[in-house]
Amino acid sequence: MSYMKKEQYVPPVTRELVENFESILEEVGEDPQREGLLKTPERAAKAMQFLTQGYLQDGESILRSAMFREDYSEMVLVKDIELYSLCEHHMLPFFGKAHIAYIPNGYIVGLSKIPRVIDVFARRLQVQERLTDQILQCIQSTLNPLGVAVVIEARHMCMMMRGVQKQNSVTTTSAFTGEFQRVETRSEFLSLIGTKLH
Repeated sequence: MSYMKKEQYVPPVTRELVENFESILEEVGEDPQREGLLKTPERAAKAMQFLTQGYLQDGESILRSAMFREDYSEMVLVKDIELYSLCEHHMLPFFGKAHIAYIPNGYIVGLSKIPRVIDVFARRLQVQERLTDQILQCIQSTLNPLGVAVVIEARHMCMMMRGVQKQNSVTTTSAFTGEFQRVETRSEFLSLIGTKLH
């Protein structure tokens, strides 16, 4: 049996979005009945549901599904995690990398859950500052570690395609709790995310 990708959509929401995207096409001067655009409203409706599916997900539940008791109490770092989100001001993409670290306090979490938590909050209409804080707070409140560090580096299409049209700017945001508020621990984290170890 061959692999088949399955995505689920809410039919009433899809229908409503299709109508809205048809209206948008007309308002910008296009013909929704043109051959190349016939299926565009449906594709856009499904894409929008996929890109905002984080509203239907819970980051804490994802972390709790893979929490394990462990005495390890040194820094755990997952870096260069790809992220894609939509700017809430223009609904244009911003994308980049997240670097997440925590210091366990009796529990560790399955490593794949950290990127999943990023997706929960990134797949919503966002600003990078809030996204950074939501990821931090989710990990802190669920694992209750000795500290959490989050750094996000992203490029924003709202700055690149319109507005100031600056192609090479990168926005960096950071947030820290607990042990990462100490200069020594924060410096170790920042050094590690800037070092190529592989």
